[in-house]
Amino acid sequence: MASQPPPPAPHDLDGARREWMRQAACVAGTWAASGVVPAVAGPVQQHPRALLVDARGDPLAARQLKAREAYLFNYPFLASPVFLLELGQEARGAELLTGDKQAYAAPGGVGPTRSIVAFSAICAHKLMYPTPALSFIGLRAGHGDEPPQVIHCCGDNSRYDPGQGARVLGGPAPQPLAAVLLEWDERSDRLHAVGVRGGEMFAAFFEKYAFKLQTELGRRARDVVAQTTAVLPARAYSRQWQQCRV
Repeated sequence: MASQPPPPAPHDLDGARREWMRQAACVAGTWAASGVVPAVAGPVQQHPRALLVDARGDPLAARQLKAREAYLFNYPFLASPVFLLELGQEARGAELLTGDKQAYAAPGGVGPTRSIVAFSAICAHKLMYPTPALSFIGLRAGHGDEPPQVIHCCGDNSRYDPGQGARVLGGPAPQPLAAVLLEWDERSDRLHAVGVRGGEMFAAFFEKYAFKLQTELGRRARDVVAQTTAVLPARAYSRQWQQCRV
């Protein structure tokens, strides 16, 4: 079992906060230029800070992530999966709307080239999500005028752009996937999940799958992730990935 890493130095947290402020300022500038300035840059849901670790429990280095390969971890609850993506190119912030028309600033990428992003893996339409046995939602190559990579749910053909805050590219999804906020420590190359921004679907998720989650995880399903969360390649997280028809 890996030893618990020391708490981050205050200046590391300050650097992460400055990066968020920079991204928010860029998005606010875009809103101002278009004449649409929201009253708030939220919604933001605060959750405990969790270190991303590998399957052995050792801290995961950002540079270990392979470009254009999907990974998953659970956050902010033990039962709620999250896509972790190294896009291979910088991901910029974006101004988006939740399903109930709340404006928010989707964060840009983090890491050495600002290309690492994380989004809830719960589809915003039918709440399909990756399970150990099967997944209908995953990272796939874009088609036509779509970006090189899209998050595609085969259950309803909803498609999201991970390079622009997981905005909806097509299909019936009423809003983008919720963004999971990441901190990156340049010195240690470690990553932390620290919160959620956008239209989170956790209440509806736990209501729809209450019996299934209770059977699989018992009372632990709604437990909040504490301190660490393990990152797995998508192919190891789910045994079978459904192929989508475009």
